[in-house]
Amino acid sequence: MRALVAILLVSCGAGDEPNALRVGHFPNITHAQGLIGHARTRENKGWFEERVGPGIRIEWCVFNAGPSAMEALLAGSIDLAYVGLSPALNAHVRTGGDEVRVVAGAARGGAGLVVQGDGRIRADKDFRGQRVATPQFGNTQDLSCRAWLLDRGFAVTQTGGDVLVVPTENPDQLPLFRLGEIGAAWTVEPWVSRLEMEGGGRLYHEEKDAVTTVVVASTRLLAKRRELARRFVAAHVELTAWIAAHPAEAKAEVAAELLAETRREMPGDLLDRAWSRLAFDARTPVAAFEELQKRAVRTGFLKRAFPLERFTEAPG
Repeated sequence: MRALVAILLVSCGAGDEPNALRVGHFPNITHAQGLIGHARTRENKGWFEERVGPGIRIEWCVFNAGPSAMEALLAGSIDLAYVGLSPALNAHVRTGGDEVRVVAGAARGGAGLVVQGDGRIRADKDFRGQRVATPQFGNTQDLSCRAWLLDRGFAVTQTGGDVLVVPTENPDQLPLFRLGEIGAAWTVEPWVSRLEMEGGGRLYHEEKDAVTTVVVASTRLLAKRRELARRFVAAHVELTAWIAAHPAEAKAEVAAELLAETRREMPGDLLDRAWSRLAFDARTPVAAFEELQKRAVRTGFLKRAFPLERFTEAPG
């Protein structure tokens, strides 16, 4: 899937365009609002276009990793992005709090720890000596995994410890899991469900309230085109409510757009299972940002806590 997604990355032009909003998202069900928005733009039934105002063009840019999306936002190639919490926080800290703002929530849940179904891990103590995969070094699930292991008394370092946490991209986790080369994986939907359904795994710990996706905006957009940002966020909030009220229609649109972007069809039973673990929520989860930062400090990814007062901003 990675190669297919890479081919489909949209090149968004740099520089401010007064008649365009450039929005990034991933080809993943956790970015359902972005997928539906992208699909309707392609079909000339623009959800966001109808609500941000006449003459405004929405340009959708597809990314396959949070860091690349945040680099594009910081470089001025996009204005907003649906992204995971950790890449957003990393960009905020890295720029001294000057460049990135979370303007809305998008999705919660869908993350969890899946263990092998062969019984090698039955209790917390059984994780000692195991290899546990996470999607990316320092991403949201990676920090959650390391903090969870520390809470259970394991010595965990960035390169070893009692449990070896192995950053492994989601598409690579499944074959390693099938071969038994990893004992567990802390990941996010639809990979949690794929490890269960295709890898024979068992969900050991579920993060039902984990913040999976947020909407971030550049401070440049908020300073120069604040009203446009306000309208986009309002349209996002309305779309999020529509998804909650029309799950069957929303799933169908998401499935169709995933097929368009990745050229791979998601089986209906997989989509249903993964969808059931997600909650689409536009509220800004401030407490979750503080908790993630605590985990980043505790696991050594941040040297100290950074002020988060400017991390969130309501455009209007």
